[in-house]
Amino acid sequence: MKLMKALTSLLSALLLVTAAAPAADFRAGAAVVDVTPAVLPVLVNGGMLNRSVDKVNTRVNARALALSDGREQIAIVVVDSCMMGRPLLDEAKALAAKRTGIAANRILISATHAHSAPSAFACLGTDADPRYLPFLRDKLVEAVVAAQKNLEPARIGWAKGSAPEFTALRQWIRRPDRLAEDPFGNKTLRANMHAGRVWDDVTGEAGPEDPDLTLISIQSREGRPLAVLGNFSMHYFGDRDISADYFGLFSEGLKTRLVASAPAGKAPFVGIMSHGCSGDIYRVDYKIPEKDRPKHTIQEYADGLLDIAMKALAGIQHRVDADIAMAEKRLPMNYRVPDKQMLEWSKSIVKEMGDRLPKTTTEVYAREQIILHEMQRTEVVVQALRIGDIGIATTPNETYAVTGLKIKAASPLRNTMVIELANGADGYIPPPEQYPFGGYNTWPARSAGLEVQAEPRIAEAAIHLLEKVTGQPRRPWKLPEGPATRAVLDAKPLAYWRLNEFTGPIAADATSHGHHAAYEPAITYYLDGPRPAEFASKEELNRAPHFVGGRLRARLEQLGDRYSVSLWVWNGMPNDGRDVSGWLLSRGPDHGLNAASEHLGIGGKSGHTGKLVFFRGDDAGGIVAGKTEIPRWQWHHVALVRDGQTARVYLDGQLELETKLPTKSAPAGFGQLFLGGRSDNDSNWEGRLDEIAIFDRALTAREAARLAGK
Repeated sequence: MKLMKALTSLLSALLLVTAAAPAADFRAGAAVVDVTPAVLPVLVNGGMLNRSVDKVNTRVNARALALSDGREQIAIVVVDSCMMGRPLLDEAKALAAKRTGIAANRILISATHAHSAPSAFACLGTDADPRYLPFLRDKLVEAVVAAQKNLEPARIGWAKGSAPEFTALRQWIRRPDRLAEDPFGNKTLRANMHAGRVWDDVTGEAGPEDPDLTLISIQSREGRPLAVLGNFSMHYFGDRDISADYFGLFSEGLKTRLVASAPAGKAPFVGIMSHGCSGDIYRVDYKIPEKDRPKHTIQEYADGLLDIAMKALAGIQHRVDADIAMAEKRLPMNYRVPDKQMLEWSKSIVKEMGDRLPKTTTEVYAREQIILHEMQRTEVVVQALRIGDIGIATTPNETYAVTGLKIKAASPLRNTMVIELANGADGYIPPPEQYPFGGYNTWPARSAGLEVQAEPRIAEAAIHLLEKVTGQPRRPWKLPEGPATRAVLDAKPLAYWRLNEFTGPIAADATSHGHHAAYEPAITYYLDGPRPAEFASKEELNRAPHFVGGRLRARLEQLGDRYSVSLWVWNGMPNDGRDVSGWLLSRGPDHGLNAASEHLGIGGKSGHTGKLVFFRGDDAGGIVAGKTEIPRWQWHHVALVRDGQTARVYLDGQLELETKLPTKSAPAGFGQLFLGGRSDNDSNWEGRLDEIAIFDRALTAREAARLAGK
């Protein structure tokens, strides 16, 4: 009996190994099909209002890959289009499935988001071009058929380059006193695209960028390049007339640099650039003064990316034993429909328009409210696929860079790219915490109409599908600990909040004490933090939240009148932007002050401009100020040391101010602590904070300097 059980177990193990073994018959084929409209003029979307174009600058194409491992077949098609709706793509997939045998849910079709391509999707002031839609549908089918026809034994590899100088945040946070008006007549714009053009109006970027240029290289077994699928997060460059934008130039540039011409009887090489998560991304870095910004032409921009790609491809390792798995999930999703008052307002405006298309932003959004009301809900498609040890996840949206970073960080596969605007065109999906900031990316319309929880639902679906196609759990994400991190921990803090979360509401305590803090609303996450090599690693950026009027709050009842706070600060406000530039930390009752409250901040135009200020109690008349003006948009270390009746504040390791305090001891409930704001919510912080450590003792001057990296 024991022998039989042992043999049965061995047989089961062998079957599992056999089932899990990668297929040896990896094959690939690629093709390009021209999708430039045969009849001009054609409608072009990507703008607020309707426009048509009657000239072609560069041809637009559908670039397709077909992959097979002998058991599974999939197809990937990347199209020079601004957006393509799910009904059109579902129809094209069904037709392609009939002609190729590739299941419809094993076909991925995405748009490059070129704003100079024929309109295949009705959005804002532009309808889909009715003559172009059936033409494009048939060409998509043709591309899948052609790629499958070119299947041959192949090998695959992964490469990654970094191109931070080619991408940047276009979504910036506006100052609380510089709100702008939305199309509905309300001053709601706390964040908006390209607001960073005017530095005096803004406090900083609304999120992180993703500089990774990822590449999947496919070759014949003998090493002849068949295709390269690239992925990069940059919205679009901008071109005239009908154009494939930088996506097409990059794709053609790969062909020129890798394989000028195919051998006789062989299919031509196909370069492909897919769209990474770029909803809040553009090519202009508003952190750089306009006079100092690079002035690329579109060709120079594409060539710069190509230079990085070629260096990355030079070190690539290919493998032949790549098996394939793919999964799809369709999520029912609600639209944010107008309430009765908004609907009546919209109907009155549209009635005055008659049969014409909108001519103003207000008319555009009035019409969009009626359309959303009629639609109510939709279905979105999310996919994930695995090719050997390479993963691809998709979203059908204009997805923020932080969402792509979330998905890649959690993927069981370290080599993962995220392709947006795939299998549909379901609009912007900001993280939920950014909806209160307003702006074009949040105004309800087909361009941004999904429910507020769309982003976490879609991101979770993508991660779950990656788990499904790999058979592995998601990776737990944790920022590496650098030498500066360990220096903080070695000092034995009571609580240490690294503030590297992708989202709230919990700020995790990095010590073993479990003193987690809570983020209030009006905070955005995962921006660049201080000293990445010291707090993280040479490969990973340190991360920090940007406070937009919200606070971080914690309870540490054991804190008395001997305590210390160490933190890194980055002020987003101009030093003379308001009476107090902002309060960094505060102890006291929530929504109020009392005689024992303590507050540390940076002065503004009412006095002590740009300098550290401290006062105790409920009367700011007793403010004590430092002597050094702190520049805006720079990281600096601040340490508050409360040692009984003495309070000292250190700036970058140097004593900045010192004051004597009344003899009153800390009252009951004094353990409530606010970071990024005052206890009564006056002049809360506008900028970033990071690496906050709380000590239940008074730090020495030497310790304060050490925590500042001195």
